[in-house]
Formats: sequence, C-alpha cells, structure tokens
Amino acid sequence: MRSYIFLWLLFLASGVSFVTCGSFPTNEVWALTTFKEAIFEDPHLVFSNWNALDADPCEWSGVTCNQKREHVTKINISGSNFKGFLPPEMGQLTYLKELNLHDNNLIGIIPKELGMLKFLEVLDLGKNQLTGPIPQELGNLSRVMKINLQSNVLTGRVPPELGNLKNLQELRLDRNKLQGTVPADSSSTFTSKIHGMYASRSNLTGLCRSSQLKVVNFSYNFLVGSIPKCLHYLPNASFQGNCLEVKEAKQRPTGQCGALPSRSQQAPSPKHRPAENVEKHQKASKPSWILVLEVVTGITVGSLFLVALLTALQRYNSKSAIIIPWKKSGSDKEHMEIYIDSELLKDVTRFSRQELEVACEDFSNIIGSSPDGFVYKGTMKGGPEIAVISLCIKEEHWTGYLELYFQREVADLARLNHENIGKLLGYCRESTPFTRMLVFEYASNGTLYEHMHYGEGSQLSWTRRMRIILGIAQGLKYLHTEIDPPFSISELNSNAVYLKEDFSPKLVDFESWKTILARSEKNSSSVGNNGAICLLPNSVEKRHLDIQGNIHAFGILLLEIISGRPSFCKDRGCLIDWAKDYLESPEAMSCIMDPEIKHFKLDDLKVLCEVINLCIDPDFSKRPSMQDVSLMLESKIDTSVSVELKSSLAWAELALSS
Repeated sequence: MRSYIFLWLLFLASGVSFVTCGSFPTNEVWALTTFKEAIFEDPHLVFSNWNALDADPCEWSGVTCNQKREHVTKINISGSNFKGFLPPEMGQLTYLKELNLHDNNLIGIIPKELGMLKFLEVLDLGKNQLTGPIPQELGNLSRVMKINLQSNVLTGRVPPELGNLKNLQELRLDRNKLQGTVPADSSSTFTSKIHGMYASRSNLTGLCRSSQLKVVNFSYNFLVGSIPKCLHYLPNASFQGNCLEVKEAKQRPTGQCGALPSRSQQAPSPKHRPAENVEKHQKASKPSWILVLEVVTGITVGSLFLVALLTALQRYNSKSAIIIPWKKSGSDKEHMEIYIDSELLKDVTRFSRQELEVACEDFSNIIGSSPDGFVYKGTMKGGPEIAVISLCIKEEHWTGYLELYFQREVADLARLNHENIGKLLGYCRESTPFTRMLVFEYASNGTLYEHMHYGEGSQLSWTRRMRIILGIAQGLKYLHTEIDPPFSISELNSNAVYLKEDFSPKLVDFESWKTILARSEKNSSSVGNNGAICLLPNSVEKRHLDIQGNIHAFGILLLEIISGRPSFCKDRGCLIDWAKDYLESPEAMSCIMDPEIKHFKLDDLKVLCEVINLCIDPDFSKRPSMQDVSLMLESKIDTSVSVELKSSLAWAELALSS
C-alpha cells in the first residue's frame, strides 16, 4: 500500500513538473498584462486580444515569441496612436530583443528597469510624448544596436553611460529638450575612420567609446559646448538646432538658449590662482569679530536659501508628478512615481471645494443624480450659473490610472469651444475630503428630455424643434470634423441636450464619468455604447471610434424630437422598432408625429425621415457624416417663424396625401 501511495505521489509530482516546464513564464505574462493596464486609449484596439487569462501571449497583437514559444522576444506596436505609459514591469521581459513602440502617444518617464533587458537589440520609443531624463541604466544594454528616442519631451543630460554600449550603431535623440554637453572626450586627438571606427580607444570617455556608431542625431535640443572631435565624422545636420559653439551647423538664436554659464562661473585658469591665494591670505589676517560676523551672515543666508529651495522643490513635485500604484500589495504601500505632462491642465481653471460648496449652497441644490455621481446647480460669486458634476467613488478605489485618465478627460473637455457645446469652466481635485468634480456652464432651461416627456412639450413648436435639431447637428459637426482629434458624446440622447433660455441647444457630456468609473477595480462589466462598439474591461475607448455611434444616436434623437416618444419605453419597446414601418412608407408619416405639434411643414418632415433612415442604417459605410447631415438639414429646412403661419393646413394636406 505504501509503495502504491509513493508511486502515485511520484506520478503527481512528475505531472506538475511537466505542466510547469511547458507553461509560459508568469512574470512575462504579468509584464505584458501590466503594460496593457497602463494604456488608457487604444483607438485601433491593438490590445483587444491581450487576455490576462490566456497563459500563452504569443498570439497577442504585436507580440512575437521564440521558436519554442518559451519567451517573448519582440514587441512591435508602432504607429497605433495608443496613449498610456511604460510600466517598470517591462524590465521582466528578460529575453526581449526588440521593443518598438514608435509613433504613439506614450507619456510619463522611461522606466530605468528597461536597462535590465540584457538581450535587447532595438529600443525604439521615438515620436511619443515621453518626459523626464534618459535613464543612465540604458548604458547596461550591452547588446543594443539601435536606440531611437527622437521627438519626445525628454529633459536633462545625455547620459555618458551610453558610451558603454559597444554594439550601438544608431542613436537618435533629436527633437527633445536635452541640455548639457555631448558626453564625449572632446580633447582627444585621435582621428576617426570610416563608419566611426577609431585608431585608438584608450583613454576615451562617453560616446567616444562607442566604436560602432554610424548614425547619431542630436539636432533640435539645447546642447551646449562644442562638437567632440571623435564625432566630427558625423554630418553637420546631426548637431543643428542646438546651442553649440560651432559655425558649421546652424544653431538656435541666443534668446532660446537661456542663460549659459558665464566666465565667472567657469573653473579658474592656473594663472589666476596666485590672486586667490593672496585673497585667502588677506581674509586670514582680518579681525576675529569680522570673521564671526561673516560666518553668522553666511549661515543665515544659507538657511534662507535652503528653505526657499525646499519650498520650490515641494511645489514642483506637487505640480509635475502623480503617484501611480503599479501593483498593490497587502499594505497598499508599493508605489511608483510617474512624471506626466505638467502643462496638461495649465490653462484649465481649478476651483477649490470650498468655492463650489458656497456656490452650490452646501451642495444642497441637487438637479440630477445617478449611482455614478451627483449634479449640483450653483452660482459663482459675481459670475455665471454653473452645473457641478461630482464623482461618487471611494478614495481607496481611486488609483493612479484613474487620476491620469481624469486629468486627460478634463483636458479633452476643456478644448471644446462652440456655441452648441456645453463649456467646461474648470475642475476640482482635492484630497481631504476626497473630491473629483467637473464644472460646466449651466443651461437654465433644463434638458430636452424634460421638455419632451414631462408635460412641457407644448413649448416646443415645430420651428423651435427644427432649430434645436440644427443646433445639435452643428455641434456634432464641430466635434467630429472641426477639431483634432475628433470628439464624440459618450451617450448622445435627449438627456445630453441642455436648453438655454432661448431654447438653443447645448450638448454636454455628463456621462464621461462612466468611462472613468469603468476603469475602477470594482467594475467588472462591459462598457457598451449605443450603435457603436462594446469594449471589454481594461480596454480603452477612443472617442473618435464612437463617431458612428453618435450618428446612429442622432437619428434616434431626431425620431424622438418629432414623435415626442422616448427612445426606449418598457411598455412600447425600442423607438426604432416602432417607427421602422412608418419611416419606410411616406404615406404613413402622420403616425410618427407628436400630437403636441399643431403646425408643421410636410417637406421638412420628409427630409427628417430621410436623414433618420440614413443615420440608423445598419451598414456603417452607408451612414452619412455629420458634415453631410448638417448641410442637408441647413439647406432643406426652413426655421423662420413664418413657416408655422403658412402651415396651418399641414395636417389636412398630410391626411389627403395618406
């Protein structure tokens, strides 16, 4: 019996060993999954098949494994326009040979952990929005042959450790904000040979040690000093647009180079040292009370300078950095500091919670609510009426990813400027108590939904409804075609249309909170959008992907405006299903008209039905753009007041035609 049990245990152990050896390294899968989590916009859905439950990532988009499918050897996702940042876990892809994320919208810093990729041969992070310094740890990439960091917003100095890369053939650092000198021994007298091979490599420093360099580009930075002799073989274009002391390559105007070190700040020459000795001798001979006074004065000035320096550093850190919890431990204390674009919200007004509390009467004036948040009405002191959206989420569920997305959402809304788009006035972000709010201008006449379905439809005459429709169409045309990148309303319906006193419409994207909450760790449901795409959790919706969804929703909204029926009713079902037969039969148009409308124009109704049919076409390719829709409506619909006077017999005309 014992021998049987022993053999059984041995079989189980061998089975477990077999499974373990055949499975993909969990640390590599974790690194890739973490990278996906750090992407907050994916317009081309590149990461849609990066499934954390799939233990084999070799079939994931942009991922290549070795022949035995044991390790990830290549990640190539260039030109995909995704937005996000690089997590330090990327350093766990030990066998990675190529990392190509060229031409995307990566932000944040380059993690120093990339220096752990000892097999890496190609590192291409060019044409992104990366900030911060170039990590000196990249000097540990002993096998790397190409480094491309061009067209970012990198600052600091060029690390001299890059000179340790003996196999480096191509180095592109152009179009950044790098400062300092080119890290190479400019005083060496050796001569360069073709392809960057040098006669002697002894006593060389910095890039002079990189004997294989063939292509180097430092152009359009803020580098100072002179071009090292060991790099004279490079074309002048490699150094242009800097602050270098050269005549061969065109440099920046002096005004752009800032205050360069003056001669008084440079190391003194040997011939000046005797004068320093004389000065020291004179100081030594001063009376003791003068020396004491100088010491006290020096300590005082030094203390004041130190306080000022610490204060400045504190302010800088509070403005330019956020804390990103890359992975949460049991104590929730493991954090990574990620620098983002400090200019992101510089032009957006930041309100204090106290200001908004006073304006909204202690947040007692609630005009809307949902499980996601509250909407308050308020009046700024000496200013306009406002609508304040407050997000309902606990601080412990608010991660660094959500904070970054919140800031991006604020910046995205702040760029909108059109008479038919609700204007974002600012935001509120405070820690105690935890607060995240958006502040919009208030449209005093309520929502279109309220007027349509709460007994106030009589106020909406035919002409007024036509003007509302044209205003909505013009607003969507602006969002879809007149700004770059395009913008779409998260949930376009009659609740998203606010009316001013003159009934002119304002589109307000109050539902943008839902896309933020969809990223909460608690949320495990899919994020859907009417008529457009459905995205899985942790994937990211790009606003311009939903333009087709907006066009579809606009068709439903037109139908709601002319019929007076809600887009969906529990008793009647979907409005489109109800109206489909009437829309396809001009003779039956009278059946979709709102009984509240007493006067209308038959030709306008025909145009609207035609537009509705085009917008709700199941084939996306057949749907018109909002530019085409707007042009069609503006050219064929008359919004003058005289229309209603001329159409008193419209019902009779319609009855006769049917």
